[in-house]
Amino acid sequence: MNQSDERREAVQVSVDVVLLTLVEQQLHAVLLRRQAAPFAGVWALPGGFIHTDEDADAKASAARVLRTKVGIEGAYLEQLATFSGPARDPRGWSVAIAYCALLPVQNLPPDCADISVVPLSALPQLPFDHRAILDAALERVRSKSLYSSLPVHLCGETFTLPQLQQVYENILGEPLNKVSFRRKMDEMDWLEPVPGAMQGGGAHRPAQLYRAKPGFSQTLALTARGL
Repeated sequence: MNQSDERREAVQVSVDVVLLTLVEQQLHAVLLRRQAAPFAGVWALPGGFIHTDEDADAKASAARVLRTKVGIEGAYLEQLATFSGPARDPRGWSVAIAYCALLPVQNLPPDCADISVVPLSALPQLPFDHRAILDAALERVRSKSLYSSLPVHLCGETFTLPQLQQVYENILGEPLNKVSFRRKMDEMDWLEPVPGAMQGGGAHRPAQLYRAKPGFSQTLALTARGL
């Protein structure tokens, strides 16, 4: 094998995960402080090289990164896009398979010096091409929120319809018509009331609590029309 062949084989393959959550009705991203060069000490997206000896596929790599580096399991996880080229990493030509993950804020791990939950409106400068990856994830989440049940993965196990509508509005950045929203939820047919479960509304009458239907988990209930 000549030197040219060796250069062609020197491609790094990793996964990067945009982990989003809602804090006080604002979208936040979970960032990790990098421990090693390049960019040691800088806040970045959770990520790492694929472990060929233990990862069944790229999604398994992303799940492992979230489990071992952030301390969470069970987040909604979907593949976003592939980012590649010689300029994205100072170590050389690289490929990053990016994923988008959603998690209710109550499922985040306890505070840690090397984990930061940052509002999207106050992100620091990110290394590599992590800002482009994050922007692509945000565009994906907002786009899918127009026609799917994706935002439910930012909710807890149970929620009222007003709370669910608020989550949609927080993602989309605009108010939604209550009647149209509820009609759309009925059309998608992925919600069910929790029998006998109501949430007190203070001066208002108690509101019915809902949950995703069994088996929903990592699937999306899609419709042909937007909200």
